[in-house]
Amino acid sequence: MHLYQEIADRTARLIADGVLRVGDRLLSVRQACRTYAISPITVTQAYQLLESRGLIEARPKSGYFVRARLGRGLPEPGMTHPAGGSTELQVSDFIFQILDSVRDPAIVPLGSSFPGTQLFPLDKLGRFLASAARRMNPLATVTDLPPGNEELRRQLALRYLAQGASVSPQEIVITSGAMEGLNLCLQALTRPGDLIAIESPTFYAGLQASERLGLKVVEIPSHPREGVSLAALADVLRRHPVKACLFMLNFANPTGSSVSDEHKKALVDLLHRHQVPLIEDDVYAELHFGRQAPLCTKAVDRDGLVLHVSSFSKCLAPGYRVGWVAAGRYARAIQRQKLSLSLATAVPIQLALASYLKHGGFEAHARQLRLRLAGQEAALLASIECCFPPGIKLARPAGGYFLWLELPPQVDTLRLHQDALARGISIAPGPIFSAKREFGHYLRLNFGHPDTPRQQEAMLTLGALIAAQL
Repeated sequence: MHLYQEIADRTARLIADGVLRVGDRLLSVRQACRTYAISPITVTQAYQLLESRGLIEARPKSGYFVRARLGRGLPEPGMTHPAGGSTELQVSDFIFQILDSVRDPAIVPLGSSFPGTQLFPLDKLGRFLASAARRMNPLATVTDLPPGNEELRRQLALRYLAQGASVSPQEIVITSGAMEGLNLCLQALTRPGDLIAIESPTFYAGLQASERLGLKVVEIPSHPREGVSLAALADVLRRHPVKACLFMLNFANPTGSSVSDEHKKALVDLLHRHQVPLIEDDVYAELHFGRQAPLCTKAVDRDGLVLHVSSFSKCLAPGYRVGWVAAGRYARAIQRQKLSLSLATAVPIQLALASYLKHGGFEAHARQLRLRLAGQEAALLASIECCFPPGIKLARPAGGYFLWLELPPQVDTLRLHQDALARGISIAPGPIFSAKREFGHYLRLNFGHPDTPRQQEAMLTLGALIAAQL
């Protein structure tokens, strides 16, 4: 064991034993050097390791502090066990019925799929957008047709390079948000009646896209912390003609699960052996709470089988509707699908985001965003522990902005959704995340909005509604 790991483990034990409590300031790097007779590099490595574990956080110009780790007393849900066999989807009407009910801004948005707009530099982005509109070359309406603006694709390629992935700008196709990217990928890889593999539970937008295209799905068990089961996937690939896999590997919606770097490599190897492409919905990767971003699957993609889909909607520019697909060997097919589906993504917005990535300080914004989300997670966890009755199980994410809760089996979250909505509160009931409408006593809560007295009151009400069903 390295010295920095020993220092980190010693500090972690002090936190676990309550000697160091939430909010306590750790020794400064200089003080720790004197106390332990070690180098500044060793101290920094130890603190980075503790930060990656979510035990401490760095505060600008203040030092390192013990981070709130609430929810530790709540047990974790287990591996899911979806009903076997493929499924023809009929979920859109059901999902739209739920989603249409939460558009009202007067509703407390615990069931929302979006983070609060207060988290983003919208004024600064507006200035970049205004500048881009004034300076746009009229020829850009032609030159920036798919695959999209060259400078924006170059900036994205540089971000991939920083993650250890060599992605050519030529394989990146700019889309109107990640949702269009997912649809383009499915259209390029499948035909009606084909079978794709999805996680269970999974984000309902993928279910809707698959239903629209007439696809069948096979649900793969997943763990609320570790993500999709590779053993179950390997078995499905042996027995079924799967045309593609549609997974979220980083801070999945709804569970918040993350597939480890080691298992990502094994997943890519497994799909390589079967020559099955992976469509990865990776819109939350920038929202990691540790110091290091999770491994990018494009960094281990040997033969262009990974279609990496992401957007700026969750990390920078909600409402701008700009996403992309790093499509590997399928780039040309995705580009043609984009041309035939929507022709192009708005050019001024592409120019503005390219300029922001180059000059706007995205990294500083992202660091601040992660800190605020981590703080909001702690606040919502505190409300759950305070307001909800016993018997709750909780998945603890290492990023993103969702909490996945398993309630006692007698609770019906569809009924809970209706009762909460009547009181001005939205939740996301578990059945909307399942092709077979399973997870009837699960729900997803959003901690992407700032903690307010109104939200705290909503959590008290929600806890009372759960208790009433018990």
